[in-house]
Amino acid sequence: MSASRTERLLNLLIALLNTKYGLRRSELREKVYHDTSGNDVAFGRMFERDKNDLRQFGFDVETVTDLGWSEDDPATTRYRIGKESNRLPDVRLSPGEWTVLLLASQLWERAALGAAAQNALRKLQASGGLSDVELPVGVQPRIKPAGRAFDELVGAMHAQHPVTFSYLAGSTGNEELRTVEPWGLGSRFGQWYLAGYDRTRQAVRHFRLSRITSAVTVRDKERYSPPENFNIREVLARLPELPLRTAVVDVKAGRLVGLRQRAAGSAEGGDTGVPDAGYDRLELQFRDAEVLAEELASYGPDALAVSPEDLMAAVRRRLRAAADFCAAPVPEFRFSDATAARTARKRTSEDQLKRMLQLVPFLVHNQGLHIQDVAQRFGVTRSELEDDLRILICSGLPEGYPDDLLDIQWEDDHVYITQDLDLTRPVRFTVEEACALLTGLETLNGLPELAEGGALESVTLKLMAAAGEEGLRAGSLAGPEVGPADSAILELIHQAIAERAQLHLVYLSPQRDRFSERDVDPLRLYSLDNTWYFEAYCHSVQGLRNFRLDRVQELRPNGKQASTNMEPAEGFPAKLFTPTDDDVTVTVQLTRQGAGLADDYYAERTAVLQDGGLVAEIRFGNTAWLPMFVAQHGGTVRILEPVELADSARNWIKASLDRYGG
Repeated sequence: MSASRTERLLNLLIALLNTKYGLRRSELREKVYHDTSGNDVAFGRMFERDKNDLRQFGFDVETVTDLGWSEDDPATTRYRIGKESNRLPDVRLSPGEWTVLLLASQLWERAALGAAAQNALRKLQASGGLSDVELPVGVQPRIKPAGRAFDELVGAMHAQHPVTFSYLAGSTGNEELRTVEPWGLGSRFGQWYLAGYDRTRQAVRHFRLSRITSAVTVRDKERYSPPENFNIREVLARLPELPLRTAVVDVKAGRLVGLRQRAAGSAEGGDTGVPDAGYDRLELQFRDAEVLAEELASYGPDALAVSPEDLMAAVRRRLRAAADFCAAPVPEFRFSDATAARTARKRTSEDQLKRMLQLVPFLVHNQGLHIQDVAQRFGVTRSELEDDLRILICSGLPEGYPDDLLDIQWEDDHVYITQDLDLTRPVRFTVEEACALLTGLETLNGLPELAEGGALESVTLKLMAAAGEEGLRAGSLAGPEVGPADSAILELIHQAIAERAQLHLVYLSPQRDRFSERDVDPLRLYSLDNTWYFEAYCHSVQGLRNFRLDRVQELRPNGKQASTNMEPAEGFPAKLFTPTDDDVTVTVQLTRQGAGLADDYYAERTAVLQDGGLVAEIRFGNTAWLPMFVAQHGGTVRILEPVELADSARNWIKASLDRYGG
């Protein structure tokens, strides 16, 4: 869609909304299209495409005919759009409901659903205005979707297109090509799963997203019909948990204190034989060989899987893939503008029209906002927003007077709209927007302090009613459980934040492989899925640090008040990494499958490669653990610079493979 087509569609929409009896095609051709080519066939095709585009936006283009005449006669057929067509019903929310809704809209981290949730929130703001509310003190739950495949699968699922991808089968360890009709996406046992009809196997199957080894190809020329009222949460609830198994692992003496804590006991003297000198033979309980293999691969030569065989094979496969990737030729690349977001999809005229349809009702209900504030709320630059406004003020009724055009003013940098041409109400939620908010609200049920109040239930019912048919499809998406494993620790930190109390903790640092004791001033709690963190000012390092709750060995108030006026780091959601002047900038190459790591570690510059991968510059405060990082991700990431760090990673992986016989 070109910019001119965007303007044409907007004018067509305004014309059809503002006619009671309808407009004939000839009238639209003359007054909206200004078409004088005389080519009836070409104009007819263009008009049909535009009607279909408006229908895809959700507007019901009605066909009106005089009594006794056929719809096939363009001379007597008229077109119009009803005033209520595709309009979002008014949704009135209390301050408590707005609080819950804001939390739900901010759950989705960086995925396409994050943008959809923000779009839905803007529509609600345009519908009824945003109350002045405060988020719960220090609580920021988040959902981290599983890589790039997640966005592509969500889009295909909502558009009802089949997908094709390569998949590492858990039963055989072989990589297989699958074509699937995606019915639902959900999280279970700490993993994201796709449920759908496998055309290859001609049966309903579940696929773990972490085992998708290729790009997801959307077959957008094909369609399918999912089962009616499909609910992924109910389906995954019937998915049995993998049985508990025992692994035998040799661990280097004096190393890996965290792994030793989890050991079920010593395996020395049993059927598995004797470990090499300088190693201890331990037993570990596990359920998923791939998950444990990822961890053991990161430990390099400090840990050796002895049994079972599938665990050993999984570690070897991961290390071999890492070694092969490190040895591959370095591709040519050039970094893009450091200020450009890597994940930002190229903006299209369709995006612009969707945005403008949100912009007009938003401005009607939020008069006088500063233009920079409006741009920030819509996630665009000031220049892009002004482009939108210039198109809007040139749009209006066919051959109308100046009063028949949209009237928007922003000369003093404050935006006012005085003529809205019946675009005062936002359009209905899309399927993505309804799913993003409703799934987010359902996920918040895992937080007792929110679930116990009535606001969560009432706002969910209001949104279900407003979403209509699109809301019924929210069952195709299910987030993870976000409730913490140890609610007592969560409550202790939450109370300390509210009372500005200092805490003393004993903390396991896997990167340094040791325990440390610290006094901290806690600032806020947040989560990625069901892994909880708290951000605090650490008096030992005199700076902000993030601590995982499941690595806290001991936590208690030390009787002191927080001694700093430090506030949480800027931005929402909280970042796991706090940059300092002593950081080292590392250049890494990521495969298409691992490209999401650039977002996870807040890459400052990226270069897109021809195969869909990335080269990224990332800042790290501690680089000693990066060889572990490369080994852990098994062929999806490697270090390019500094050269000595790349050599360390290669040597680490080689030493690991040597332990497995090369």
